Amino acid sequence: MFSQAAASSPSADSDLIAKAAGGDERAIATLYDRYGGVLYAVAYRIVGQRADAEEVVIEAFAQAWREAPRFASERGSVAGWLTMIARSRALDTVRARSRRDRLTASAAADRSGGSPAMGEWHPDPAGAVDHAERRDKVKAALEALSPPQRQAIELAYFEGLSQSEIADRLQEPLGTVKTRVRLGMQKLRESLRPFYFERGI
Repeated sequence: MFSQAAASSPSADSDLIAKAAGGDERAIATLYDRYGGVLYAVAYRIVGQRADAEEVVIEAFAQAWREAPRFASERGSVAGWLTMIARSRALDTVRARSRRDRLTASAAADRSGGSPAMGEWHPDPAGAVDHAERRDKVKAALEALSPPQRQAIELAYFEGLSQSEIADRLQEPLGTVKTRVRLGMQKLRESLRPFYFERGI
């Protein structure tokens, strides 16, 4: 099943997890390069949509990064552990999609006179204050990232560089840059979710 892993031994994978547990971003980037395609295939079979499968892979590696210190090699291989995480995240995505579809259907039934996503527009006198609040939240979330993650995201989103251009500028492997951006964006989503997404923004 894990054809990409053929060139690597279980001990090499365990070493990478140990390094990731110690904060080594290159280790998690190497694992992404090694198993990202496998996890994508697993996720796609469950969720059936490319964008959702890609998001599942990002979330799976973010979870693996957080939980690397708790990985127990006696319970199984790194490949199996990563696959289990991806499968769990994919099933969560399917369940969340089902809940979202039910809510949308319910909203459409309640508001048969118009689109459930459309409401009447009202001017917001507190708009400027709200915008400043959002800006402060985003700034704080960026500052909470590790310096390498923040640098990669700023180069990508503020300077408009591609990930290959960022790798060239920083003299870092492309896989490392990709992982930094993905993990940084995952952390930003987690930090900003209470402020943005619970408000329906």
